Amino acid sequence: MRVRVVKSQSRIAWWRLLQGAAAASLLACMPGVYVSSATAQQHDTDSGPAAACTLKAGASGAVVRIIDAETIEMDDGQQVRLVGALSPRSPDLSPAAEPWAPEESAKQTLRELVAGKTIFLATSGRAQDRYDRRLAHVFVENDGDRVWVQGEMLLRGQARVYGLPGSFDCMHELLAHEKAARDAGLGLWRNGAYSPRPAWRTRELLRRRNSYEIVTGSVAKVAVTKARTYVNFGRDWRSDFTAGIEARVLRENPELAQVLQQLEGRRVEVRGWIQYRNGPYIDIEHPSQLAIVDDHGARPTPAPRGAMTSSDRREQGTAPTRKQKKRPARKAPDALDL
Repeated sequence: MRVRVVKSQSRIAWWRLLQGAAAASLLACMPGVYVSSATAQQHDTDSGPAAACTLKAGASGAVVRIIDAETIEMDDGQQVRLVGALSPRSPDLSPAAEPWAPEESAKQTLRELVAGKTIFLATSGRAQDRYDRRLAHVFVENDGDRVWVQGEMLLRGQARVYGLPGSFDCMHELLAHEKAARDAGLGLWRNGAYSPRPAWRTRELLRRRNSYEIVTGSVAKVAVTKARTYVNFGRDWRSDFTAGIEARVLRENPELAQVLQQLEGRRVEVRGWIQYRNGPYIDIEHPSQLAIVDDHGARPTPAPRGAMTSSDRREQGTAPTRKQKKRPARKAPDALDL
């Protein structure tokens, strides 16, 4: 699958190109095309292709300092946070290790990609984080091509996908790059500190409070209330792991509301910050934080063909877990040209 980023006035539009020599020739002759050497598998969906990723062309400038594995400083003094990618850091290990090898590796990878080079920024949605850092997708020249830095960091296993509220664009592409590294066991994915954590290990999850985690387990019950929908992973929602989605999020993402109605008994993966709300809890703010998993990894939750009503949170019980059939191994991932 080829995806390109093309400057069109002040916008950058993404769309898919047909594979083959004609498509490659078209990419080569188009000015302003950002091309990544990354190879990644697009996630499968039952509801058709993912929404296009559209970015706004931003500033360019030289990188003068690598602050950490996801933050750089440009020659105008502005700090830029690589939106969509969360790199390892020493607090990921409890107790914290200093120095933390995955953190040092990620920082070195970013240094090799951008240090002393001219970078090109592209943005959408939220412009800055709470530390006044510019949030942007970063591209860098490499042998005549422009490489998507976030994609390369994810592809090499030097970061995990992480969406900020107001900046959830391009999650499909980000997750595809992450998945390629996960499947190959590259970088941080070789380290047990970043393995998906079983939902039933509630004490372990509570010890990881305020940390960004991927949690996996079978859904016992989906309970709908006026303000929020709860995805419960155990018999007792007062102590077991739960993921919650505000009604506002479901109004903004109606396809997610349909998916939730068919999750009971399914094995899923949830990513986000661990909180405490009657047990370990993750707040889902975007559909990309929830994926149905099979024997070979995660895929985005597709919009189902039908609907099934869930009971209220007060009436929840445990739904039987369906036995998952083993699927054949996936083929080698296709290339993404960004």
